Amino acid sequence: MLSPRFMLLRPAASLPSRAFSARPALQQGQAPDMTEVRNRLREIVGASTNWKDHKQAMAERASLSSLLAQSQDELPVKIVQDSYTEVHLPLGSQPSLREKYLNYHNSVRFGRILEDLDSLAVLICYSHTRNEELNMSPLSIVTALVDKIDMRKNIIYPDGDIKFTGNVTWVGKTSIEAKMHMSQYHNGAYSPVLDATFVMVARDPENKRAAFVNPLKPETPKEQQDFLQGEINKKRRVELSTGSLLKVAPTAEERTVIHRLFLNTLDPKTVSFRSRVLPPNTVWMEDAKMKGLEICHPQERNIFNRIFGGFLMRKAYELGWANACAFGGCRPSLVAVDDIVFRKPVEIGSLLLLSSQVCYTQERFIQVRVHTEVLDPLTRQHDTTNVFHFTFNVDKEVPAVMPQSYGESMLYLDGKRHFDETMRDHV
Repeated sequence: MLSPRFMLLRPAASLPSRAFSARPALQQGQAPDMTEVRNRLREIVGASTNWKDHKQAMAERASLSSLLAQSQDELPVKIVQDSYTEVHLPLGSQPSLREKYLNYHNSVRFGRILEDLDSLAVLICYSHTRNEELNMSPLSIVTALVDKIDMRKNIIYPDGDIKFTGNVTWVGKTSIEAKMHMSQYHNGAYSPVLDATFVMVARDPENKRAAFVNPLKPETPKEQQDFLQGEINKKRRVELSTGSLLKVAPTAEERTVIHRLFLNTLDPKTVSFRSRVLPPNTVWMEDAKMKGLEICHPQERNIFNRIFGGFLMRKAYELGWANACAFGGCRPSLVAVDDIVFRKPVEIGSLLLLSSQVCYTQERFIQVRVHTEVLDPLTRQHDTTNVFHFTFNVDKEVPAVMPQSYGESMLYLDGKRHFDETMRDHV
């Protein structure tokens, strides 16, 4: 669902010119009406603006199933330019918007940026799959995972206009990779702030099964390179999933790391495996947690009447940031967001439980894992919905975290894996 604060720019062929003839408007400082932009997105999927009508709207959407392609070969090939989208967030030129994005450090709330990125990724994918002959799209495009968000600078100014650009870079049969870039106007020019890669999946109108999407034809050398990188990213994700510590044992090197940590906690005054002491400048992992609870109200719903994925990312980030802040004793800066997997949609009315854990530290870096699950208050059943990984940096060295149980040791190793992967990308 597109944020109502977005100013949208895109090629004229992407959406009706009455809503998005935006280049002249930008030059004159006049953006398309934000309510019109949001309503247009709802029109694309036939979503109701009123919560009380959502069941009827979703029932009507079910009839669109007959419009789905039976194979990818039936769909026209698209090019990268078909999905290119530019969006402006005028924090500088429209001060009235700052309140929503401002934090108490007089900077921009990154959780809000995560919401905007999620909205933009959905919009990019609908641009790629757009059928000029249809008034409504039969596809339900949802976020499957956030592959990576890399920060290019630590400070986002609250009084500078922000520009988002993005396009589709890789397409499978039912999945789409979208790359986005965020820059901010400061000192007379736009400078890069972050790069993000999202993977979206297409589902049928009722969001019950996978649906085919238009193939992509990369044309320029840069587009071909991005497409190849998309293939590499897919292969890497498969390898990471196959080697997950939830499926296979740690490597020999990792087992040595855990055993060394264990030996460091043994009490030298006793000859016992059960007597544990905390080494200097360390914190038990049990004492590096923070938890939260959200009641999922209709206000936070997406265009498919489930909880907006950007809202989940914002809440997880803010809890993870608070955890890193309390652990490090100073304000943390985000380095990267890594490998956010959306395992299950969150229904309206759910109780969302969030648990943040500092799982690895090194010098001035803090690796945080946030686990979210929904609780059905009637059945008391818990279901994991997301796992988030955040890498933060602080201005001073932080204590090491020390696992006690085998489960905590696996969290430690998983955090170290994510941290090492992030550091390799930032070399």
